[in-house]
Amino acid sequence: MVADTKLYDVLGISPTASQDEIKKAYRKAALKNHPDKNKDNPSAGEKFKECSQAYEILQDPEKRTLYDQVGLDEFLNGGRGAPPGAGGAGGMPGGFAGSVPGGFGGMPGMGGSGTRSFHFSTGGPGGGGGFSFSNPESIFADFFKQGGAGMGDDEDIFAQFTGGSSRGGGGERSRYRDSGVGRRRARTPEVTTVEKPLPLTLEELFKGTKKKMKIKRKTYDDGSGKRKVEDKILDIEIKPGYKAGTKIKFQGVGDQEEGGTQDLHFIVQEKPHELYKREDANLRMFVELDLKEALTGWTRTIPTIEGKKFTLSKSGPTGPGFTETYPHQGMPISKKPNERGDMIVEVKVRFPTSLTVAQKSHLKDIL
Repeated sequence: MVADTKLYDVLGISPTASQDEIKKAYRKAALKNHPDKNKDNPSAGEKFKECSQAYEILQDPEKRTLYDQVGLDEFLNGGRGAPPGAGGAGGMPGGFAGSVPGGFGGMPGMGGSGTRSFHFSTGGPGGGGGFSFSNPESIFADFFKQGGAGMGDDEDIFAQFTGGSSRGGGGERSRYRDSGVGRRRARTPEVTTVEKPLPLTLEELFKGTKKKMKIKRKTYDDGSGKRKVEDKILDIEIKPGYKAGTKIKFQGVGDQEEGGTQDLHFIVQEKPHELYKREDANLRMFVELDLKEALTGWTRTIPTIEGKKFTLSKSGPTGPGFTETYPHQGMPISKKPNERGDMIVEVKVRFPTSLTVAQKSHLKDIL
């Protein structure tokens, strides 16, 4: 029979709970109520303090035994009875009564400043030694450093809340910096943006299209607080005339992390085209002639990006680099949907790699 069950009630467990059950209960409660996940809910911060302080006592067999024997009030007084005038611990405002680093308050009915240091002793009268609750964030960090109830994703979860690694060493970054009266939390990092390429054909960029993209995102289960992966379908609208480098932005659809949920940007990439090279809103197409055609004349059928066809011909000599422009047959201008660029046809001349003596003589006579 235990003296009181306040700490067990905070974690939602029985006084007969095993150490593994205590760890799992704390893990669930701490992840659910962590201040970084509940920025607009002050009561969650209080619950985070309470469950962390409850865990600090119950996870230590020696402290737990004394608490079970004497209850919370006497426990905080070192097992020697509550001092005169001390209020009860019921309701536990500001965490449990006691002197807590970082400025957590005491209990009503204490008088004075409202906070008081309690002494913890297991050695009976004259044992000396002092007890005060640790900072809840330190309890949380130590929990995950030590393995966090043996769940496989502790490294990932700890990094979400601390910006570091649960393995210690040079990779871990402190979320707190010392101040004159204790510790205060460093500024929460800004939400990161993830960029992913979105390859598109020139025809898709000409007409515009819609695509459905399935992504996998990491989030937290509201019930258990465990890390999970879920699928999400995004509807991506590609407007006519989008260029390579255009960003299509989605807010708050990526992984949940410290500070919020990631944004996702898709960056348009143009797939190479067999006929056209894009130059801003213009399209350039190359026509290759052999030397005989370039000198004596030629005819070609020129297709446009939307499927129209033009006939292009020259009866006389055509030099390398000759161009013919077809106005308004290029790409749409995304900000001016009724306007288009031009299609430019450029001639390339393929020269022979060698000539016989007779061919050279004939050319000299002709030219």
